[in-house]
Amino acid sequence: MYYRFDPTFIILIPAIILAFYAQIKVQTTFNEYLRVESLRGYTGAEVARYILDRNGLNNVSIEVTGGMLSDHYDPRSRVLRLSNDVYYGTSIASISVAAHEVGHAIQHANAYFPLVFRNSLVPIVNISSSMSWIFIMMGFVASRLFLDIGILLFSAAVLFQVITLPVEFNASSRAIDELVANNLITFDEEKLSKRVLNAAALTYIAAAASAILQLLRLVLIRNSRDD
Repeated sequence: MYYRFDPTFIILIPAIILAFYAQIKVQTTFNEYLRVESLRGYTGAEVARYILDRNGLNNVSIEVTGGMLSDHYDPRSRVLRLSNDVYYGTSIASISVAAHEVGHAIQHANAYFPLVFRNSLVPIVNISSSMSWIFIMMGFVASRLFLDIGILLFSAAVLFQVITLPVEFNASSRAIDELVANNLITFDEEKLSKRVLNAAALTYIAAAASAILQLLRLVLIRNSRDD
């Protein structure tokens, strides 16, 4: 069977390349600085606990979670979950990632607007992300109305990815500020921590770029069906 090449796929190539690069960058950078011990010798869990307590967040607990780079803050249960390497590790990578996740806890406590807005989108995105492609496929074989609905639903997922960027950048900024202000890292280590967090930020940039370009592609496909 002959399939006509879809030229709009070219739009996605930069996002695919960026996503591939970001994945390699975050893994290599994390592994590199996982082997660089911090001079203070604190574990990621100790750093997280210290910063949390200094910000009056004694009610936020810290748990170990499985997986690599699976660290996250759960605002519903107010729990900071750190991977094994981060929780027990005393490396630059460990304390940087731990401080970043604490940054999210501080955002939550301060009702940081981008975080509040992103969290409000979660129920919508959970539905729209799964339903959008159903409507898009229906739009290809049936009415264009289904395609329009699918694109609208997919737009919610794109918005979620875009609003995630300031949330992540701000959490990293808070992490560096807390590490420095509380004398948990030295001046030279501050540069290394920024490298770890900047590498991690690339994954969110890649995800947002991919979502935006995919939306652009869908719009172009939709418009070409009108011609």
